[in-house]
Amino acid sequence: MKENNAPKAIRLQDYQPPAFLIDETHLDVKLYDSHTLVTANLRVRANPDNPVSSLPPLQLDGADLELQSLALDGEALSPEQYTIAGETLTVLDVPSEFKLTIVTKINPANNTSLEGLYVSNGMYCTQCEAEGFRKITYYLDRPDVMAVFTTRIEADKSRYPVLLSNGNPVDAGELDNNRHFVTWEDPFKKPCYLFALVAGTLSKVEDEFVTQSGRTIKLQLFVEPQDLDKCDHAMGSLQRSMAWDEQTYGREYDLDIYMIVAVSHFNMGAMENKGLNIFNTSCVLANPATTTDAGFQRVESVIAHEYFHNWSGNRVTCRDWFQLSLKEGFTVFRDQQFSADMGSATVNRIDDVNLLRTVQFAEDSGPMAHPVRPDSYIEINNFYTVTVYEKGAEVVRMLNRLLGPAGFRRGSDLYFDRHDGQAVTCDDFVQAMESANGVDFSQFRRWYSQAGTPRVTASAEYFPTQQEWHLTLSQQTPATPGQAEKQPLVIPVGIGLLAANGEEFALTEKDQGPLAAEDAVISFTQAQQTFVFTGISERPVASLFRGLSAPIKLSFDQSTEDLLFLMRHDSDGFNRWGASQQLILTVLKNLIEADELSASPALEALVKAFKTLLLDQDLDQAMVAKMLELPSEQFLAEWLPKPVPVDAIHESRSWVKRYLAQGLAPELLQVYQACASDEDYVYQMAAVARRSLRNRCLDYLMALGTQAEVDLCVEQYHNSNNMTDRMAAFRALVHSAVPEAEAVIADFYQRWSHEPLVVDQWFSVQATAPAPSTLDRVQSLLQHSAFDIRTPNKVRALVGAFCNGNPVNFHRADGGGYKFLADRIIELNQLNPQVAARMTSLFSRWRDHDEVRGSQVQQQLRRIQQQQLSPDVYEIVEKSLK
Repeated sequence: MKENNAPKAIRLQDYQPPAFLIDETHLDVKLYDSHTLVTANLRVRANPDNPVSSLPPLQLDGADLELQSLALDGEALSPEQYTIAGETLTVLDVPSEFKLTIVTKINPANNTSLEGLYVSNGMYCTQCEAEGFRKITYYLDRPDVMAVFTTRIEADKSRYPVLLSNGNPVDAGELDNNRHFVTWEDPFKKPCYLFALVAGTLSKVEDEFVTQSGRTIKLQLFVEPQDLDKCDHAMGSLQRSMAWDEQTYGREYDLDIYMIVAVSHFNMGAMENKGLNIFNTSCVLANPATTTDAGFQRVESVIAHEYFHNWSGNRVTCRDWFQLSLKEGFTVFRDQQFSADMGSATVNRIDDVNLLRTVQFAEDSGPMAHPVRPDSYIEINNFYTVTVYEKGAEVVRMLNRLLGPAGFRRGSDLYFDRHDGQAVTCDDFVQAMESANGVDFSQFRRWYSQAGTPRVTASAEYFPTQQEWHLTLSQQTPATPGQAEKQPLVIPVGIGLLAANGEEFALTEKDQGPLAAEDAVISFTQAQQTFVFTGISERPVASLFRGLSAPIKLSFDQSTEDLLFLMRHDSDGFNRWGASQQLILTVLKNLIEADELSASPALEALVKAFKTLLLDQDLDQAMVAKMLELPSEQFLAEWLPKPVPVDAIHESRSWVKRYLAQGLAPELLQVYQACASDEDYVYQMAAVARRSLRNRCLDYLMALGTQAEVDLCVEQYHNSNNMTDRMAAFRALVHSAVPEAEAVIADFYQRWSHEPLVVDQWFSVQATAPAPSTLDRVQSLLQHSAFDIRTPNKVRALVGAFCNGNPVNFHRADGGGYKFLADRIIELNQLNPQVAARMTSLFSRWRDHDEVRGSQVQQQLRRIQQQQLSPDVYEIVEKSLK
C-alpha cells in the first residue's frame, strides 16, 4: 500500500460525541438467492449534548453497499441532496428530528470477510462487532449510539425455516411464493454492533431457566441437525452461568428468551449479541466421543463469558472502542471467577496465568504493545488482543484483591445501577468502585493508560534480634512504543511467610498493621519500597504474589531448598506450582547457558521432588499433573534473554523431559496404571484430574523411546472410550515420530472425517509435531480436501498451529517457515483481513531473534507490504517494521 493511501489513525484524544442519535431502528431484511435487500427506517434526532452551534450534515457509515434509495420524512432524496465518498454517506441538509429510510442491496454469499451479513455453510448469519453493521446498511456505526431495534426477516420457507434476531418474537406469517417472515422486537436500547440475524435450516434444543424473581426464561440452542447430540453440555453450562451470575453479582436475565446459534465460519469464538448469541461451533458442541476435557472446559467458559456480557457489555456498553476492555476485561474476569467456582480454582488460575505469561507478556514486549485502554488505532479489529482481554481481566482482578469480595460487589452493583442503558468508559467503572468504597484509585488508573509488563525485583533480610523480616520491592516498566517514561503503579502483593514446620506466620506489617489471615495483601505503590513484618520468630520462607496478585515479572532469588520447601508446604496452590516451575526454569536456563546437556544437583533435586509428587496420595491429581508440566518452548522464548536460542530451547527441553522420564519411569508407569478406568466418560472434576495425570505420565513415558511404551500408547489410542485419552495417545505417537504414527494418522482421519472439529485437531497435532519434515507435511495438508482457507477454524488449526505452536520448525534457519506464513497472509488479506492480521502479528517479534532470522522475517514483511493491503494487515506490518 502506498504511503499516501495509508489509512489514518483514530485517536482517543479526538473523541467527540455523535452529532446525531438514533432512537428507533426498524429493519426489513429480505433474503434472496442472488442478493439481500435491507430497508432501514431510522428515527434520528440531533444530539442535545453535542457542543456544535449549528446542525451539521448527517454522516453515516457504509461499506460494500449498493444504495437503492434514500428518503427523508417520506420524501425521496435526489443525488444532489447526498454524497457517497468511500465508506461515508453524507445527507447534506437535515432537520433536528426526522425519519430516514434507506434501502440497500448487499451480497452475503460473496462476503468472505465474515463481517456484516454473510453465508456460513448455507446459513445466513451476522457478525457486527466492531464495525460490521455498516456492511448491512448505512448507519451511525459507533457504540455510543443506542437504539431500540425491531427486525423483520423474510426468506424462502423451505430453505430458511428458522429466522432469528435480537429480542422477543412479536409476529410471523406466510407469504406468496413459499416465503415467510418473522418479526423480532428488542425492548432494550443497544448499539448496532450487538445486532444479530440468523436464517437457515437448524435443529433446536430447548430448555428453561427460572430466575431468582420467578420468571421462566426459554433457552434455545440452534445447531445443524447432525450436531444435536453435542448440545447437552452447552445447555447445562448456560443454566449454571445464569444461576451463578444471580448469586455472585445479583444480575438477572431480562428478556423472555435466550438463544445461541452455532456456525462453522466465524472469526471469533463467540459474540454476545443481545438475546441471540452467535458462536463458533468449537465453543458450543461437546460430546465425549469427539471432545476433549479441554474442549468441555472451553465450551463452559465461553458460554459463561457471552452470557455474562448481557450486563457487562450489553446493558452497560462502551462509549467508544478505546474502552473495549471495559466490557471484555471485566467479563473475562467474571468468566474466570465462574470457571474457578465450577472446577479447580488453582488449576484454572494456572491456565490463565500461563496464557498471560506466554502471550500477553510477549505482546507487551513487542511493537504491538499498547495499554489496556489504547491511545490510537487504525483498525479496531486489531485490538481484540490479549492485552485488552487478559491483562484487562488482571486489572479488574487487582481491584477485587484490593477491595476484597464484598467491596468489589458494592462497586459492581453501583456500576450496573448507575450506568444501566448507557455507553460509558473505563473511568466510569473505576469511579463506581471508588464511590462505593470511599477510596481513591487515581494512581491505580495508570494500569489502563500505561503499556508494558512491570518488572518487580524483590530482596529480603531477616533480623533475628528484632524478630523482623524486611521485604524490599522495586518496580520498573520498560519503555514501549510511544511511552518512553513510566510512572510507578499500584501493585497488590499477595504474601505469606512460612515457618520451618510449614505453618504460616500471622502477619503484621509495621505501617499497614495486621493483615488478613487467609488473603494477606500489601499495597506496593512506589518505585522502591520496604515493608517491615514484625513478630517473625525465625527466618521465614516467603511466598510472594500469591495467585499472581498482579500481572508482573518477578525477580526474587530463592534457593533450591526454599523452592522445594514451597512445593511441599505452601498453602497457596498457585505458588506451589510456581515453585516447581521456577526449579524447572533454573535447570533449563543453566543447560542452555552452559551449552552442554548434563545433569546437575538442581536437576537431581527436581527428580526427587517429582517422585514425591507422583507418590503423594493426598494432593489433587490435577495439581500433580500441572506441577509435572514443563514450560512450553514459547514461554521459554519469552523468559530467556534475547536473541531467542530457538534450537537450544528445543534441544534442552526435550533432553530434560527424557532425563526426568528415565529417573521417574517406575513411578510414572505405576501412576499411569493406577489412573486407568473402564467407566464411561463423565465431565466431572475428579475424572478430569485423573485423566490429566494419566496422560501426563504417558507423555513422559513416550520420551523414553522404547517399544514397550509405544505399544502402551497404541493400545490407549485404540481402546479409549473418550476423545481426551485418545487424543493424548494420538498426539504422543505423532510427536514421537515412531513408525506406528503414520497408521494412526490415517486411522484417526478415517474415523472422524465426518466431524469438522475433530479434523481440526487432526490438522493441529500434525502441524505441531517437532520433526524436521513437518513444514513439508503442513504444505501438503493445505491441499487436503478437508482444508479450506476460507474457514477461520481450518486456518487456525493448520497454519496457526504450525506458526504459533511449533517454534523450532516455524523459526527454522532456512526461513522456510517465514515464507510459508507470508504466502498465507497474502492470500488471506484478500479473503478475510481479520484472520490475515492475526497471522501477521506472528511476525511482529522479529527483533527478538538472531540477525539471520530477523533479516528473513523483515524480508517477508516487506514482501507483504508491497501488496494492496487491508487496513487490518497494513497496521500490523507498519508497526512491526518500525
